[in-house]
Formats: sequence, C-alpha cells, structure tokens
Amino acid sequence: MNICLYGAASSGVDKIYIDVVEDLCRELAARGHALVFGAGAFGMMGAAARGFHEGGGNITGIVPEFFKHQDIEPLYDKCSTLIYTVDMRERKQKMEDMADAFIIAPGGVGTFDEFFQALALKQLARHNKQIVLYNINGYYEPFREMFRQADEQNFVREGFMDLFGIFSENENDKLISYLETEPVERNPLTAYVKVK
Repeated sequence: MNICLYGAASSGVDKIYIDVVEDLCRELAARGHALVFGAGAFGMMGAAARGFHEGGGNITGIVPEFFKHQDIEPLYDKCSTLIYTVDMRERKQKMEDMADAFIIAPGGVGTFDEFFQALALKQLARHNKQIVLYNINGYYEPFREMFRQADEQNFVREGFMDLFGIFSENENDKLISYLETEPVERNPLTAYVKVK
C-alpha cells in the first residue's frame, strides 16, 4: 500500500515527534508498505523518509519544479523515485492520486490544508481511503474538540467522525490495523444526511 504522509518540514521540530514518526514508518516499511511524501529532508517528512528507508520500503518524493531554483528546503536524498510537478497544486494532486491511505503527522498550515482537502473529498465520496490524524503528544487534541463541537452544533453531517481515525503514539498497532482495514463503502447520496 502507498501511504501518503503529510507533516511539518521544519528543522526545528522537537525530537519527540521525529523519533515517533521514524519508528512508525520503519514498522510500516517492514510490513511491506511504501511512502509517498513531499520529498523534504527535515521535520516529519524527513523522519518518515528515514523510517521507511531503514525499514527497506520504497520512497516516492513529490516536489514542485521551483524547489530546484529556490532555497526553500533540502530534499531527502535517498528517494527511490523523485517526481517534479509544475506547482504546489499539482504536487498535492499527485500525492492524493498515488496514495492508498493518508497519515497526517503534526504540522502547520500546509499540513492542515492537505488534511482538510483529503477529508472534504472523502466526505463527498470522491475517494474512500483511510485517513489518520497522528496525535503525537496530544498535538491534534484541539482538532478533536473542534470536531466534537461542530458535530454537536450540526455543522457537520451524520457520520463525519467515522471518516478518519485519531491515534496517539502509544497506539501504533491500532493505527496500522486501521490503515490496513478496508474502509466501509458509503452511498454518497445518503451517507451524510444528518438527522438529529
């Protein structure tokens, strides 16, 4: 399975996040999975790539052409395949298309954008791929609370909380099992009619 991991590219990320992502990705590679990611060498992206490399997994990095000409961030130098795209939009589309499942590691604005697009498309039944928020060190607890409030106040549709899983760093076995479980098929015409 091609697992797309989204997450911070920052070199300033605390080591606790780096170690946890490396460990998870090493295990995913050992189970025969492959990585699709944004090709960065630092932060969550670099940690994921190193974990997959150490676990013997295939690594596909996807990056816009302008990274060649601007000093934005260093690229991971051991990608099995490196794909260049025209721009950020095509990069995101290529990652979505290649992915069989998504892990959303801690990150910033770009990571949030990638998560919410994958989530919105799943809600609209444009795909049925598993999505995991990797809640390392409680990073995504504010999202959990926001989603709970949105659900209670009818801002999201029935079944919204079933569209993704949230797992902590102590639940890697559950996280992997969730990723490897075939998602439940939903009828896009009826799955999101909210009745309270």
